[in-house]
Amino acid sequence: MALIPEFFPQLTGFEWDEGNSEKNWRRHGVTQSDGEQVFLNRPLLVAGTGKQSDTEVRHFALGRTDAGRLLTVVFTLRGSLLRVISARPMSRPGKRSYGQAQAT
Repeated sequence: MALIPEFFPQLTGFEWDEGNSEKNWRRHGVTQSDGEQVFLNRPLLVAGTGKQSDTEVRHFALGRTDAGRLLTVVFTLRGSLLRVISARPMSRPGKRSYGQAQAT
């Protein structure tokens, strides 16, 4: 499986911050593996957040894990790596958008 080449062809893998990883697990029950699976399954919806940290553009993805769990992942790109910032269960509006994408 490819790592979202249709969106970011230069990506080769993932980068995780241990603090963010722990927070995603503690608050939302989302593992690093769950977060990565979102980018390997289709459909995958990716968009900019419209927000930027001091130095990086943020994006979000709506997708599903191998087990079918629907997640929203906020991430940034660092060179050839995708760095996950936050991973959590998808909101109701996100589920509607994702459902529409599945129907097409």
